[in-house]
Amino acid sequence: MYRIGQGYDVHRLVEGRELWLCGIRLDFELGLLGHSDADVAIHALCDAILGALALGDIGTHFPDTDPRYKGIDSKKLLANVCQLMRDKGYELGNCDITICAERPKMKPYIPSMRQTLAEVINTPVDNISVKATTTERLGFTGRMEGISASAVALLHKI
Repeated sequence: MYRIGQGYDVHRLVEGRELWLCGIRLDFELGLLGHSDADVAIHALCDAILGALALGDIGTHFPDTDPRYKGIDSKKLLANVCQLMRDKGYELGNCDITICAERPKMKPYIPSMRQTLAEVINTPVDNISVKATTTERLGFTGRMEGISASAVALLHKI
């Protein structure tokens, strides 16, 4: 049995925060604002997995009103979501993540992003796709007001 889910997340770019995407810190002058480390890519992936399991969304499981999640490393959230996935008798078939940002350029970071996610999920790196795009300077991402990410995850019964 197969299940598919999709996720999407957005966070505002601000000064004074580190930029975390797909579980790694990028060298950039701006970071994403959020209750956790604001890793939009991991948040989108969590929502995709939770959606495939019909278990709601990341905000349901890790509300921003709960002080336990203040500043939390999103890799911990993903690990928790993956445990829920295994508890339901599923494992990741593959996932595909798209990060939308004008800057920084993601290409140099993508191999590390894929490897980091594979380690957290406990799956071969070939099951993880990470891509990046811009909006050609259009919209909030084009004006560098924020970064968005979308993800699709295919799960299959263990």
